[in-house]
Amino acid sequence: MYRYEITQAVVRQGIIAIIRTKDAASAIKAAVPLLDAGLTSLELPLTNPQALEAIQHLRSTYPDATIGAGSVLDETSAVQAIRAGAQFLVAPNLEPAVIRAGHRYGAAVLPGAATVTEIVQAMEAGADAVKVFPAPTTQWLKDVRAVLPHAPLVPTGGVAPADVPAWLEAGAVACGVGSALARTPLEEIQALVRA
Repeated sequence: MYRYEITQAVVRQGIIAIIRTKDAASAIKAAVPLLDAGLTSLELPLTNPQALEAIQHLRSTYPDATIGAGSVLDETSAVQAIRAGAQFLVAPNLEPAVIRAGHRYGAAVLPGAATVTEIVQAMEAGADAVKVFPAPTTQWLKDVRAVLPHAPLVPTGGVAPADVPAWLEAGAVACGVGSALARTPLEEIQALVRA
């Protein structure tokens, strides 16, 4: 898959499920019901010391899903994640070496930004989309999109599944949704995916 195809797959449903757990087994256990419910884009943060094992397992078990690594802070972590099978990389910050490493190996990269200046810097550095972290308000996003209508923004941090439609209406290309997914009944997730 080409990088632009990966980016399209990551944002297609409007939700990037963030699986933040403590080990590979718990990450897989949390990811499988979401994948079975129809979500196709998952991020496993490298704050989990066994995230790479979970990425490798999920990529081989769910080849049609788009699996990425999160909390990618440096080039070494980026390369290790890609070698484990990560198709995209997400970071809470803007580190050009992560973007370069991701692109060198064909992965999409979503660096983090919190200000308009950082968003522009991320896009100039080659970001495929920009993680807006922590997620501000939908009005802030609308205001930013008024001056940067071409910015592919992914609000993350404090976004609940029920909030996703409002963020998308405000101009987000997708939302990163973490712990709130674990508290949401699978029927609601399936309905959101269908919508």
